[in-house]
Amino acid sequence: MAEVAVQQEKEALFSKKRVKLLTDPLNDNNPVTVQVLGICSALAITVQVKPALFMFAGVFFVVVMGNIVVSLLRNVIPNRVRIIAQLVIVAGLVSIVDMVLKAYAYDVSKQLSVFVGLIITNCIVMGRLEAFAMANKPWPSALDGIGNAFGYGILLVLVAVVRELFGAGKLMGYKIIPDSFYEFGYVNNGMMMMPPMALILVGIIIWVQRSRNTKLVEAED
Repeated sequence: MAEVAVQQEKEALFSKKRVKLLTDPLNDNNPVTVQVLGICSALAITVQVKPALFMFAGVFFVVVMGNIVVSLLRNVIPNRVRIIAQLVIVAGLVSIVDMVLKAYAYDVSKQLSVFVGLIITNCIVMGRLEAFAMANKPWPSALDGIGNAFGYGILLVLVAVVRELFGAGKLMGYKIIPDSFYEFGYVNNGMMMMPPMALILVGIIIWVQRSRNTKLVEAED
């Protein structure tokens, strides 16, 4: 009976092990704050929340679909050309994202500019394909992609919220800080709109997370 229970647990769509694929990237194994990947996006497109959300959506689509496709093809991709095959798959998915943005959100497409194309070489995307999708079945690979995309996206949007709110007094283009604040002498912080401030904010988030997460402290020790 015990063996049957273990087998059922392994086959469950949301077993403890598979749920961990979703939750670990949000904290203990966050791709940005722990693995320190995808930092360039945090510097470049977090001046406003809107482009950050679209970048998150684009990366989410590419990581999840890339993981699924690579997992489905993992047994037929020759080992010698696996990186090239992964790049071709990712490039195709990124092209879809780029065309959809240009068709339905042209203003955001112009804001993101070359950074959409750079998803192809994003370390998070290629890292998940190589480290996980090439060795696991489609469903766990999809969960791994979802978890890592959200781990990346949450930090991206958090940095964008702080920068746009304190740098422009707005969120998603809507005025948040009332005029009465400005009448009393409040001034938007222009430094928030500069790329170095994004790096500082990411550094603060990494410091807070590592100081509060005992697992990370023990791993460093």
